[in-house]
Amino acid sequence: MENKKTNKKFIFIFGALILLGGTYGVVKYMHALAHEETDDAQVEKNMNPIIPRVGGYITKVYVQDNQEVKKGDTLFTIDNKDYVVKLADAEAALAAAEATYMVSKATVGTSNANVSVSDANFKSTAGTIESAKIRLNLATNDFERYSNLYKNRSITKQQFEQAEAKKLEAESQLRMLEQQQKASAFQKSAIVAQTTVSGKQTDVAEANVNRAKAALDAAKLNMSYTAVTASIDGQVSKINAQPGQFVQPGQSLFYLINNSEVWVIANFKETQLSKMVVGQKVTLKVDAYPDTEFEGVVSSFSPATGSRFSILPPDNATGNFVKTIQRLPVKITIDKNNDAEKVKNLRPGMNVDVDVHVK
Repeated sequence: MENKKTNKKFIFIFGALILLGGTYGVVKYMHALAHEETDDAQVEKNMNPIIPRVGGYITKVYVQDNQEVKKGDTLFTIDNKDYVVKLADAEAALAAAEATYMVSKATVGTSNANVSVSDANFKSTAGTIESAKIRLNLATNDFERYSNLYKNRSITKQQFEQAEAKKLEAESQLRMLEQQQKASAFQKSAIVAQTTVSGKQTDVAEANVNRAKAALDAAKLNMSYTAVTASIDGQVSKINAQPGQFVQPGQSLFYLINNSEVWVIANFKETQLSKMVVGQKVTLKVDAYPDTEFEGVVSSFSPATGSRFSILPPDNATGNFVKTIQRLPVKITIDKNNDAEKVKNLRPGMNVDVDVHVK
């Protein structure tokens, strides 16, 4: 009788286990039809590296490890003595360039005035030459008339010689004026050439002024870069900088974490992607908050699998190909209706369990 009772208990327990296992399997199967899950996911935030734009010795650090800062807060300063000297040198170079430019402009003005005077002299000489030609013509006519009269003994030799002298004087004056006109024309050409050269020198001087202004702006920028400020509101990481430390331009010292933007990168197997589309609802469970479910939305899919972005991507053309299921990073944004304080406290790198509602 006891064996029969034992057998009945075993059958009952076995049947219950089969029923529970079957129910669990059906539930999991039905859940799998409408969900895609992965535990290969992490919290992500923008991590801005703090990189000085100029080199020098750090004079003071104004923040501590893990401190929250506001946009524009000074993080640390670099000794600016060298940059003050460079700024003064740039200001002096600009003043010298501007003075040279003003002198060049004055020279051009003087040359233009000389061109005007030379042109006026040339025109005046041309008018005088015309008058001299008229006087020469009159003197020549008088000389020819007096010459005929002198041959007829109608005038004295003195009168004849006076007419001849007036003719010679008119000829001499005309030659002198023509020579002056040639000299004036040559002088005008020389002045015009000098004006052209002066104009080019003015252009060069103006270019030097612009270059000096650019150098001054660069010196001012470098001067401003000696105070390194926060570009966004956020929280700094461990501070790898201290007073007296020499830093180079482009050297990453620490990070500034942007706590206002947070998302999750989930690495799904390629066999899980057939039903996943942008906009699907997502349930997130962060290991740091096991009793809290966060809501999110599928935002985008990576253009390539994670292995393709590695430093040494696999090359399956070597002859030792073994098919491996690849994973594709999927970006999931966190809805704004979640607990804002808990969302803010999520840290990059935290592990997340992701459940995408594909139906």
